[in-house]
Amino acid sequence: MKRVFLFLVTNLAIIVVMSISFRLLGFEGILDSQGIGLDLNALLVFSALFGMAGSFLSLGLSKWIAKRAVGAQVISKPRNDTEAWLVTTVQQQARIARIGMPEVAIYSSPEMNAFATGANKNNALVAVSTGILERMSRDELEAVLGHEVSHVANGDMVTLTLIQGVVNTFVIFLSRVIGFLVDRIIFKVERGFGPGYWITVIIAELILGILASMVVMWFSRQREFRADTGGAQLAGNHKMIGALRRLQQGQTPGQLPEHMAAFGISGGIGGGFRKLFMSHPPLEERIAALESAWPR
Repeated sequence: MKRVFLFLVTNLAIIVVMSISFRLLGFEGILDSQGIGLDLNALLVFSALFGMAGSFLSLGLSKWIAKRAVGAQVISKPRNDTEAWLVTTVQQQARIARIGMPEVAIYSSPEMNAFATGANKNNALVAVSTGILERMSRDELEAVLGHEVSHVANGDMVTLTLIQGVVNTFVIFLSRVIGFLVDRIIFKVERGFGPGYWITVIIAELILGILASMVVMWFSRQREFRADTGGAQLAGNHKMIGALRRLQQGQTPGQLPEHMAAFGISGGIGGGFRKLFMSHPPLEERIAALESAWPR
């Protein structure tokens, strides 16, 4: 709750500062002189409401969406030794991490992956693929589960959602300001909204949305390093490194649906410019970070 409160206050503070800055810099006066008469305060509030609402709705539905997106089956009553071990391991790690017991699920996929999601740390879901169960040892799986439990304990799902909400706010706000400027100053539309406004808003949203996704993905990559550290603390550094090396051996792109990729243990392959849009750092960087943190 503290994390949510701090991010909401931060978002509100940013909106207030931007509003004051626009007034002090005389930006509204410039717009008025051009016949625009744009109410920036109202636009900021509108942008914040829509920008944050979508993110919070996505967060609230995250468990439901995740289960149906991958066909995850929650283990309500273990049917075999593997399922019993999964539940017991997550239970022990959750107790150490001081969070509520997450739901534990298995989903059918040949790829090695796992993910965690949920609206808060006491009502989360940890799911593993059948592929990772078949191809990883229990030591490696223990580290993977520790990584996912750490995501939950760190409040990463909430944090990433709020960051997305903040950048959504600015994408909505700035795209409409740019649309107004183009419509009034370039196309000389005096009343209402001309075609230039709507076309410019769409183009600006696409461009700003791409830039905003780079910001969100940067935060996501930093969060992965932290979850790796958490997994190492819960299961052991050598187990976490072993799990990442196993992922390297079987790494293929597209292991989770695109809208869930940021919540998985493995982020696929990427480099160069593409790295800016990756939700996970390259596995070699994650391994190097763990090796430097716990040198032999």
